[in-house]
Formats: sequence, C-alpha cells, structure tokens
Amino acid sequence: MGRTILIVDDDWSQREYLEAVITGLGYRAQTLSGGAEAIQLLCGDGNHDVDLVLLDLVMPGVDGIDVLRKVVPENPGLPVVVLTVQAGVDTVVEVMRAGALDYIIKPVSPDRLEVSIDNALKLATLTGEVSRLARRAANTMDLEDLVAETPAMRRTLELAQRAAASNIPILIEGNSGVGKEVVAHVIQGSGARAGKPFVIVNCGAIPDNLVESILFGHEKGSFTGATERRAGKFLEANGGTLFLDEIGELKPEVQVKLLRVLQSGEIDPVGSGKPQKVDVRVISATNQELAMLVSEGRFREDLYYRLNVFPIVVPTLRDRRDDIQPLAERFLRTYAATEGKPIKGITPDAMDMMQAYRWPGNVRELENAVFRAVVLCDSANLGVQDFPNIAGRSFAGDGNAGGARRGVTATAPGDPTDVAVRDAQGDVRPLNEVESDIIRAALSHYDGRMAEVARRLGIGRSTLYRKVRELGIEVEADRSGDSPLV
Repeated sequence: MGRTILIVDDDWSQREYLEAVITGLGYRAQTLSGGAEAIQLLCGDGNHDVDLVLLDLVMPGVDGIDVLRKVVPENPGLPVVVLTVQAGVDTVVEVMRAGALDYIIKPVSPDRLEVSIDNALKLATLTGEVSRLARRAANTMDLEDLVAETPAMRRTLELAQRAAASNIPILIEGNSGVGKEVVAHVIQGSGARAGKPFVIVNCGAIPDNLVESILFGHEKGSFTGATERRAGKFLEANGGTLFLDEIGELKPEVQVKLLRVLQSGEIDPVGSGKPQKVDVRVISATNQELAMLVSEGRFREDLYYRLNVFPIVVPTLRDRRDDIQPLAERFLRTYAATEGKPIKGITPDAMDMMQAYRWPGNVRELENAVFRAVVLCDSANLGVQDFPNIAGRSFAGDGNAGGARRGVTATAPGDPTDVAVRDAQGDVRPLNEVESDIIRAALSHYDGRMAEVARRLGIGRSTLYRKVRELGIEVEADRSGDSPLV
C-alpha cells in the first residue's frame, strides 16, 4: 500500500501520463488541475493524505511559484518536486529558494521521476524521524506524534491532553509493549513542563540494595562503596517529570519513602539528616493490576490512592486495529529509509494478515516485525513471506478462504488448531513456543476463564497459572472469578 502523490498540472494529458507512471511505481495518485485547488487542499482546515507533490511550474492564474510560497511554510515536512520546461539557472534558483526539494525538466522520463520521488520520500522520512527524535530528546513530544485512528486510542489521548494541563499524579496502565512510556512523553511535552527534564526509572530493574540511593540520592560515605555524593532521580527530574515504570515492583520499604515524597514534596537522601525540596511531577506506569496487589498486601493502599489520582489505560494493539496500518506504514518508512531499502509499501495480503494477527507483544512486536521484514524484503513491497514469525501463527479474525490462499492458517478466533507446529522454513518449532501458542489460543477461545481453560487442556489450575507466569503470557481479567494475571 503505497503513499499518496499529488499531481498538480493544468495539462490533462500530462496528468494522465504522470498518474500512469505513479501508479505503475506502486504509489497512490491524486490529481488537481490548478494551483488554487492545490493551495486549498494543502492549506485548508481539513487534513490531507498527501506524502509528496509533483507541481507544474507554469500554470494559468496561480502558478507553481505561488503554490510553493504558500504551501511550503504551512507544510514544512511535505516534499515538493517541480516539473518545468524552463531549464534556465534563474528559474531553478527561484524554485529551490521557494522551497522545492527537486526539479525535473519536461518531458519527464519514468526513470528520472522514480529516482526523484524515491529520494524525496526517503529524505522526508529521515527528516521527520530526526525531528521526532529531537523532540523526544528535548522532551517536547506532543499528541501529533502518536497514531490514534481508533476510538479507544483517541479516548486515551483525550485523557492525556487533559492530564497535561495540570500537575495531577498519573497512573498509566496497559500491557507490555503498548507504548506507556511514549504516552508519558506526550503528556510531558504537551504541558507546562515541556522541555524540562524527563527522567525514566524502571522500578523492576533496580537492585534491591540500591533502590533508595538511586531514587533519593545518597551522601558520600553513607554506606560501603558510596565514594561520592549522588543526587538521585528525584533531584535529576527537579522541575520536570519522573516516570516510574513498573511501579508495582517497588519494595514495601521504598513505597513508604515514595509516599512521603508525594505528600510533602521533600526527599531524604541516604545518609543525610536534612530533607530537600523537589518540584517533580510523578507519572507511574504498570502492566500489573495494582488493586490486586493491594488486596494481596504487596502494595500499600495509601500509595495506590496517591498514584491512581488520574488513571489512563493504553489499549492493546488488538483493541486498536485501525491503527495497525498507519503504525506499520510509519515503521516501514523509517526502517526502509535507515536501511537504504527501496520499499514502497505493504501488499494487501500482508496487511490483511497483520490486521488479523493478535499481536500479543503489541506495538513493540509490530515495530520489530516490520523492521525484520524490511531487512528480509527483496521486492518493492513487503509481502506475507517477509513476516515468517507471523504467518501461520494465531489469528484474531474469522476464518476465510483468503487466509488459506495466502498460505497462513485462519481458523475461528482462539481455536487451538490455528497453532502452527512448524515454522516458515518447515522445521518443528520449540515445544515452549507451541505450548505458549496453545495456551494463548485456549485463553482467547474461552474468554480468559482459567478454570475452563485448565479443564479443557487437562491440567490443574495451579499448573496453568504456573505455565502462564513462566511463559510470560498476559491474561486479562478472568471472567470465572479468578484473579487476573496481568
């Protein structure tokens, strides 16, 4: 599924010729007959789905220069390639100064046009990625940096936008790989603390004996090995945001100190008898059910209510299927450009397969799958064969003949028969992978009812719980009354 190229030319024969060349190269083509129409489309109130503009220079009324001077400032990331019969130096200089990325002398050859389009789109992609990374490094990411086509994700972003307008404590909930950290970045970049420090702490990756030191700092000589003073993450984030990922992994003794910081706005560095004031906005994230941890006595109830003032749930990728295509195409553009691969899009069969797959690893898994597909691909478009880790795996859609034609299994949702025993090369897959797929399929088929899944699989419920934990399977709330294992 290629990107959209807008053709602006007053000559109908040129429009038809360019449209035929563009579609033959695998892109979508849109045509307009004049400069005024182009300005209205590209600078109007509505959003446009245009990735590149092929612009005729000489047109009656509003000519190409006028279009460039109006469109480029309002669409700084949109590449424009000018088509002209005037090859003079003055004309070329004027066109480039007005913001064109390239120019082509008419008559246009298909090969020259293909090279210009590929280079322009690659440069635009790399420029956009550099800009996005720069905004992330500067802590100024905003809502425009996220893909949100589905109602579930739009609701998440609406809550994020409201939260960004205040300093209220936020708890971001969601499965692994859904993008909780990115949402936290967007909240920071959309509020008054944009551009201020954004410090990330993975609470599950800190050694137990260093948690207090890393979070709150320590004085020199306060314990064995403390050869110098350490400020700690709260002081690093002073004036900005502290993102506490996997907050449910914090030990009870550290939870007490964290509660005090949230209540008083003061930290007590290890070995210091003098508290220090900090101005930090705390955003927490978890892939666990904190309320369940509270009921089990593993998480302080008072801290839970302090953190859970403004909860935001990030939906799983299978709950935002309309976002799969734009996300996949964004990842494709990025990795095709960085890897130097002339890949224009994703075939309809491959996109159907991606739309049907359950994506247990969520957006992170999708990104890695596209990256690998770009490396494997030897054609102009990513096909089913470029996704060996997905083809033949569990699918969420209903069975259809199309899936069978593509060589991928497409049975009823969650049916254990949609588990592939062999991989894409025909070799038998490892037992733990097949076992994981069978359990996932059974959980999906029986709506997460652990007792029913255990009975159908012929194993005890305690054995099922153990396997779920060992295999890292994320389970939604158990409708049979069991505790969720998220």
